[in-house]
Amino acid sequence: YCPPHCILGSNTSTIDLDLIGEKTKSQDRIIGVHFFSPAHVMPLLEIVRTKRTSAQVIVDLLDISKKIKKTPVVVGNCTGFAVNRMFFPYTQAALLLIERGTDVYQIDKAVTKFGMPMGPLRLCDLVGFGVAVATGSQFVQNFPERTYKSMLIPLLQEDKRAGETTRKGFYLYDDRRKASPDPELKNFIEKARSISGVSIDPMLVKLKEKDIIEMIFFPVVNEACRVLDEGIAVKAADLDISAIMGMGFPAYRGGIIFWADSLGSKYIYSRLEKWSELYGSFFKPCAYLAARAAKGIPL
Repeated sequence: YCPPHCILGSNTSTIDLDLIGEKTKSQDRIIGVHFFSPAHVMPLLEIVRTKRTSAQVIVDLLDISKKIKKTPVVVGNCTGFAVNRMFFPYTQAALLLIERGTDVYQIDKAVTKFGMPMGPLRLCDLVGFGVAVATGSQFVQNFPERTYKSMLIPLLQEDKRAGETTRKGFYLYDDRRKASPDPELKNFIEKARSISGVSIDPMLVKLKEKDIIEMIFFPVVNEACRVLDEGIAVKAADLDISAIMGMGFPAYRGGIIFWADSLGSKYIYSRLEKWSELYGSFFKPCAYLAARAAKGIPL
């Protein structure tokens, strides 16, 4: 029904653009136009090209993003696109730590102190568990070898908790959306732990803030390396801008890759390698990171 010059832009990061274009003869005009929530506040616009998107359509979208005063980054098509894919391990790492004994509220506190607008679990509540599960299942399907499958969120959902909208999630919410810790949460964590078959690790119960930050963010760095290696992002700076403008990564830390390089590829690799021996393949460093660490070169 559309005229031949009409661009079809999709905002969702959970439906593959190639799938959307499958039945049309206009695959050169299909593109991802991914806003970040809340869309009127977040400055980033992720422009997602498929292998068939025409250069003209990309240029048009760059022009539109300027007109609506957004900062665009052009990325390739994959599960979660660049930003959500890079940040998917953020929540997963938190769930892995919680099941092994780290306190939920301590994780959020450390991450907020690091400079994020909110911790991964408070973010889950804000976005809503429905979205969290929908995106989660995409990652489990596409990257089964490196997803941490926790039942914690589905268990909370069974109890009619969906996050902020139902006033109950990882936190309890009052009329003014103010969050406070929920003493009942530990029952759900115990149940999730018994399903996963993991036990409390005394080392993870008494985690220092520095270790919490590293265990939450190094898997993000690892995934960002894969996004670079696969050519989904053309340059590291695009991921730095995306992390700051799309995910609220603290700007004064210079972006996710910039921050990682300030710690060094060798250090990040050795930490991930050690955790993958202790806690499984979720932490396994990717080939790109391993190669850079071996040569001692920046990411």
